[in-house]
Amino acid sequence: MLHDVKITVLKRLFHEDLVKNYTDNPNSWTPCQLFKEGQTFTIPAQAPWNKPEDFCGWAWADMQKMIWGMSRGGPKQFVTCCTDGYRPVVFLLERLDPES
Repeated sequence: MLHDVKITVLKRLFHEDLVKNYTDNPNSWTPCQLFKEGQTFTIPAQAPWNKPEDFCGWAWADMQKMIWGMSRGGPKQFVTCCTDGYRPVVFLLERLDPES
């Protein structure tokens, strides 16, 4: 059975101490501007490899294998984040069960 997968943005973090200590121009860094808390995306079961429009390519690369697995019956929920150590975004992935 195939499942759509819903992505919800849970948190946008910003590690100011890491930016200050480990970047060349710390004043130019801000929290991720591509996402907002509560924002959602639905990945159709028939196309689990297709990145949603306006979705960060790096974040998509970090989660697309889990989304594919969930669309094929994997875990019901999973929390993941992108690999940006300075300003990671935390996502909730939810497998959506087809309507009966």
